Amino acid sequence: MATIYYDSDVDLGLLDEHKIAIIGFGSQGHAHALNLKDSGCDVRVGLYPGSKSWPIAEEAGLRVLPVAEAAAEADIIMMLVPEHVQPGLYKEQIAPTMGEGDTLMFAHGFNIRYYQIVPSKSVDVSMIAPKAPGHRVREIYPQGQGTPALVAVYQDVSGHAKETALAYAKGIGCTRAGVLETTFAEETETDLFGEQAVLCGGVSALIKAGFETLVEAGYQPEIAYFECLHELKLIVDLIQQGGLSYMRYSVSDTAEHGDYTGGPRIITEDTREEMRYMLSEIQDGTYAREWILENQAGRPFFNSMRKSEQNQLIEVVGRKLRAMMPWLNAKEIKY
Repeated sequence: MATIYYDSDVDLGLLDEHKIAIIGFGSQGHAHALNLKDSGCDVRVGLYPGSKSWPIAEEAGLRVLPVAEAAAEADIIMMLVPEHVQPGLYKEQIAPTMGEGDTLMFAHGFNIRYYQIVPSKSVDVSMIAPKAPGHRVREIYPQGQGTPALVAVYQDVSGHAKETALAYAKGIGCTRAGVLETTFAEETETDLFGEQAVLCGGVSALIKAGFETLVEAGYQPEIAYFECLHELKLIVDLIQQGGLSYMRYSVSDTAEHGDYTGGPRIITEDTREEMRYMLSEIQDGTYAREWILENQAGRPFFNSMRKSEQNQLIEVVGRKLRAMMPWLNAKEIKY
């Protein structure tokens, strides 16, 4: 079972003599910077000149500097720009500024796990990965709450890398909920697998397949949308509140029976075998190499899929139906 750290296990005062640079001001970046500021930490934000986030961060009361200057000032540097941007940014603007005993931090282990960033042997390397989107990390912090997070240490030069990382976690509110100890490899591999097999790839494909099956059989697309996509939130909310058992307790007996009879017909042994194969590709670096090369080539497959998926019938129907439900606060994405 995982080791879990809470507020009472951690000394926020360990950050008193440190200067922290948050590199990036997106979903996670804004949350980390603002929560640390509210915790009394010495924090600045590193952005490229002309960044649209620059005035937003300043308006929030944060000190903003170009990336290299922010990194040079700080002895704790948290990388919160997109993963594919991190290697070049680290090599060109951050690595030259880091001194012996400094701390390099991440919120996801991809670039360390797959050697896209190879830090100096003279610095601590650690990770605090909140298990929630950044807006949620920020939203509940002023309420005295926090989201769970993961902590990992890849390189401990100082002898207190974990203690420093946990103090950082307390600064952003995560030890209020609990911080689970892991490794860079475990966090990266399970995160990628979860995204591909269940949370994004698996769920998206299942939703589309169910919708398309009903439409191909002659049912109205609008009805198929409600049954295969819209109502999914109800089920997920129940599962999150009390696990699969609470969801089954909350739905009708007919729905529960359908769970037991239908599930094994969809997730067959072939499906499980494909999941095991996907995991092996993550573990041996095959997936990482493909994604790295895709980025280096300008993302031709990624961009093509993003465009085509936006025009699927389920998306067209969904936009129309979401407009009927203003309480959803519907979002329209345009790239």
